[in-house]
Amino acid sequence: MREYEIVYILDSTLDQDAVNAKLDAFHAALGGEVTTLDHWGVRQLAYPIQKSQTGYYVIVHVTADPTGLPEFERLVKLDEETMRYLVVLNEGQPTSGASVLAERAPVAMVADGEADGEMASAATGSDASDDPPAVDADADAAPEGEVAEEGEAAAEAGEGPQADEVPKAEESSGPPVFTGARGRRRRHEGPPIVLLNYKDVTTLSRFLTEQGKILPKRTTKVSARFQRQLGSAVKRARHLALLPYIRDHGA
Repeated sequence: MREYEIVYILDSTLDQDAVNAKLDAFHAALGGEVTTLDHWGVRQLAYPIQKSQTGYYVIVHVTADPTGLPEFERLVKLDEETMRYLVVLNEGQPTSGASVLAERAPVAMVADGEADGEMASAATGSDASDDPPAVDADADAAPEGEVAEEGEAAAEAGEGPQADEVPKAEESSGPPVFTGARGRRRRHEGPPIVLLNYKDVTTLSRFLTEQGKILPKRTTKVSARFQRQLGSAVKRARHLALLPYIRDHGA
């Protein structure tokens, strides 16, 4: 027994009761147990399918024996009200069409806590330079002008490293956002993607050019494994009319 995810694009004129009756006949031939059934309803297609601009989307998670797939696909292909379908192994993608994103590491919060501790120690007068006698001797030997300049430099430097620590804490691999002209784009980091969902059109669109092509790895700065997953997800989304193959500039 394996877990499958099946996406149907049915005729938009069907209502939910007719869709459920049709799906029951399909799944009876598959001989599996339906675990999740999500009706997306009527949606606009990225490109026309069978001269239709809209389709009724249904996503199903089913546990079935692979031996029942040939008969299932035969019935689906013979059904005239089924515009398109896709059967893939269920890898844990949500049926809602959202990718699984990881939370950022709370590195910035730790840096802020350390900065608050340093500010508290400075307010109480417990400075590290006051404890060692060698530092006090050097401070007494130094001229007053140099001590004042060092104090001002330390005050200015106290703001600089803290401001630089926050962007470094936010760096992580994830869906990029590109700004700037073509060839000179800047990549801004986003939350890391744990599982890329091929139904997540918003995330996939960030990895596509204006012409609908997949951005190369040298631009997105992702790993080779993620680039392969991205290619499979984009191809599945194009097959399901969630993404267009090319951009229609004449529209």
